[in-house]
Amino acid sequence: MYIGDWMERGERYWPENLAVVDIAKDLRLTYRDLNARANACARWLREAGVGRGDRVALLELNGVEVLDLFFACAKLGAIFVPLNWRSHWRELATVIDQTGPSVLVFGADFNDAAVELAGACASLRRLVHIGGEAVSGSAAYSELLATEGAPVSNPAVVDTDVVCLLFTGGTTGTPKAAQVAYRMIAWNTLNTVIHELERGDVTITHTPMFHTGGLFVYTLPLLTLGGTVVIMRKWTADAMLEVIEREKVTLLFCVPTQYQMMLERPRFAATDLSSIRFLTSGGAPLPVPIIRAYAEAHGVVFKQGFGMTEFGPGIFSMAPEFAEAKSGSIGKPNYFIDAKIVGEDGQEAGVDEVGELVLKGQTACSGYFDNPEATAKAFDADGWFHTGDLAKADADGFYYIVDRKKDMFISGGENVYPVEIERVLYEHPAVYQAAVVPVPHERWGEVGKAVLVLKEGAAVSAEAILAHCGAHLARYKIPKHVEFRESMPLSPAGKILKRELR
Repeated sequence: MYIGDWMERGERYWPENLAVVDIAKDLRLTYRDLNARANACARWLREAGVGRGDRVALLELNGVEVLDLFFACAKLGAIFVPLNWRSHWRELATVIDQTGPSVLVFGADFNDAAVELAGACASLRRLVHIGGEAVSGSAAYSELLATEGAPVSNPAVVDTDVVCLLFTGGTTGTPKAAQVAYRMIAWNTLNTVIHELERGDVTITHTPMFHTGGLFVYTLPLLTLGGTVVIMRKWTADAMLEVIEREKVTLLFCVPTQYQMMLERPRFAATDLSSIRFLTSGGAPLPVPIIRAYAEAHGVVFKQGFGMTEFGPGIFSMAPEFAEAKSGSIGKPNYFIDAKIVGEDGQEAGVDEVGELVLKGQTACSGYFDNPEATAKAFDADGWFHTGDLAKADADGFYYIVDRKKDMFISGGENVYPVEIERVLYEHPAVYQAAVVPVPHERWGEVGKAVLVLKEGAAVSAEAILAHCGAHLARYKIPKHVEFRESMPLSPAGKILKRELR
């Protein structure tokens, strides 16, 4: 098993290095500790009938358990399925039915959801609870960690095997599971080491670990290099500043809104940020005033980049010296990434011409799980992945994201798909026409606004509409505003013109 058993290698090469700090549990784990936990979990899963290619799902907030199960699945050749804990249980049931995990591990905050899922999803044979009260028939996570025996490995595992499924969506909002292979992680790690990492680096993982940002931006690459990952269960600006100082963090990733929130905290000026080599920003352009404020207060510099679930996520990066001069840019393609911009005719665009960003390389996902149609749509005959993002490149080779071809918008770091919300709105008996468009929000970047035309004679309040959405959708998808109109702007074909609503 030359690939995939990260913690066996970790214990082999740097057993006493500090691998993980789980703040919420006050745990400080070496690579030897982490390997012992992964082996114990793998033994329990194997006894539960989990083997190569089988799926194991996790519904829990950030914590070392995410890594335990990821590494345990890798030892077996099984597939780790981290679930979006922000989702409604009915949404999770759809995802579970789609991917068929036989084991569900869940945290105490999700007991009620686990009960519903156990009754609704036929594939689930075993439940494991982390803390809290046991759901009927569930094992305790402590049982997994107590399993004894020989180390676990599967020599049949190869680099093209899938180790993880991460969920994304299309213009329909239907979840698609990107297949993350060992190959994809290895090449992304190499890109990240070339452009970002040094041995001994310390990072903070605070974005949800069901995201590529939480698992694969710095977490896995750094744990391949012998570094330290500090896990935050929940993020706050003050907590982040305190952890940076206490753990002597050397690099981390945040979205611009978070950097702004930290900047505004009273303790920002007095916090010791001298350990930081650079900060990484992504998800949206980083305003120049934030770059200057951090530099003036602490001499801290920024790198900017771009990634996505299906590719990398280390696709583009930009060195700190260009942060102001190329403000708004995502940088240049990373070392082992091919990128180009193509027009509607498929021809490569010229300097500063807008077209679709397409990508090629070994950091691409292995298509979508059990969805050949979506896979064929995303990857063309020559192997280029079509991102759906509109971009341009300047004469110096720096790329800029211009817009999205999709209606999707980002709210608080989460992708939101209007069609999914509209489908729920149309289920309300009073709604005749519905459209959801993004509007600016000071904290979340963008939030949804539902624009509705009611059926003749119908009446309903905005509060009732939002309550209806709340019964079917995750909280971050629920529109923050509702507008009632007499009519919608329509195209000649009868389609709602969202650009006019915006």
